[in-house]
Amino acid sequence: MANELAHPEKFFLSRFGMSDRAFERILGTALERKADYADLYFEYHSAESLGLEESMVNHTAKSVSHGVGVRVCAEDRTGYAYSDEVTIDRMRLAAETARAIADQSAPMPAIQVGTPAPRHALYEVETTPLEIPLEERARLLHEIDSVARAYDPRVKNVTASLAAERKIVMIVNSEGKLVADVQPLCRLNVSVIAEDGKGGRQMGSYGGGGRVEYKYFLDAERWREYAREAARQAIVNLEAGDAPAGEMVVVLAPGWPGILLHEAIGHGLEGDFNRKGVSAFSGRIGQKVASELCTVVDDGTIPLRRGSLNVDDEGTPTSRTVLIEKGILRGYLQDRMNARLMKMKPTGNGRRESFAHTPMPRMTNTFMLAGESTRDEIVKSVKHGLYAVSFGGGQVDITNGKFVFSASEAYLIEDGVVTHPVKGATLIGDGPDVLRRVTMVGNDLALDPGVGTCGKDGQSVPVGVGLPTIRVDGITVGGTRA
Repeated sequence: MANELAHPEKFFLSRFGMSDRAFERILGTALERKADYADLYFEYHSAESLGLEESMVNHTAKSVSHGVGVRVCAEDRTGYAYSDEVTIDRMRLAAETARAIADQSAPMPAIQVGTPAPRHALYEVETTPLEIPLEERARLLHEIDSVARAYDPRVKNVTASLAAERKIVMIVNSEGKLVADVQPLCRLNVSVIAEDGKGGRQMGSYGGGGRVEYKYFLDAERWREYAREAARQAIVNLEAGDAPAGEMVVVLAPGWPGILLHEAIGHGLEGDFNRKGVSAFSGRIGQKVASELCTVVDDGTIPLRRGSLNVDDEGTPTSRTVLIEKGILRGYLQDRMNARLMKMKPTGNGRRESFAHTPMPRMTNTFMLAGESTRDEIVKSVKHGLYAVSFGGGQVDITNGKFVFSASEAYLIEDGVVTHPVKGATLIGDGPDVLRRVTMVGNDLALDPGVGTCGKDGQSVPVGVGLPTIRVDGITVGGTRA
């Protein structure tokens, strides 16, 4: 398969007996009625996961799937049909189903497939965990279990999982362009439960990954860091007191706390919500929507990152898109259809979960750029507040940005010093308001370790988030202190 992976378009051409002429006929069928655009999305997906609990590898799963989706766009309507049988007849039937969105006959357009389409080279990996013997992967999970348990005698249970996938995709569209890609992805997760012998029980979690090779986890014994960090967080929470409640200054740590930016702000900057006028940012390009300290970008071109792609799921190369620049709204994240309807350029953010789903505007790696303050300067500026290091679960209305996020690791700030750990803290507010309340931005931008998954309209895709240390004045904190 090596040659086919170097030239992934050959994989589909040879495996399923496809040809440029067949593509031209199917796309012609899709456009027999009046439509603006049509494309074919081919996918071959293989995945495998391995899980450990109670010091035993007790879960393995392996899957292989393939299929093709046919999409037809006419004005603001989309027809989509798919099949898990990649044959000419099934593709023709899907094309006929998808074109039913229009009802006016039109001559079949002349389509010539073969126009070269550009793509990045962000993750040309040679192997993924899929090629590593099962015994070696199981041994790694057992070592993680041992390291986490050795961290502290209060660690009572460890769960660990290693998941890997390889997706081969090809997009052919009615403009004649054909582009293909091989998309590896892997993730190692560790969760630890600690008990104090008095009924107290807390959990810590950590992990990472990306579009990387298996050796990524072995380099500098990165897996050992994951195990120790999960155990450390569990012990910190075991010793934590109850969080206070009320409106206070909140300092967000760098890295994973960028998930708040992603959920509470990022979705509101996606093109479909703004075209429909349901986002808090609709019609506000060129206006001030945040503190002048805030510059927010979405960048799908960072090598090896979990949210990066050589091309998006419509065949458009990903890009670095400035969304907010020094507090001014500069643009939205666009797929092809919403960009066309809004008379803007696609930004390479058309994404889908699989061939069974139609693409929509989605984030890739979304983060705030670094500022000029140091972490110590930011912390010292706070007399009384909360220092939030990591977040767990939460809820958000992605159109207006109203959110409730639970901090999985947090500390009090007292007289400019980070002091006691607290548990049960939740942050309550709305994203646009949070951006306006940012009063200091650190020079320590960090991206998350590679664990993000984003859900929208029932579809999940891998993403990245990031943040420097920031100070936000006046967030409502829900706490458990009596």
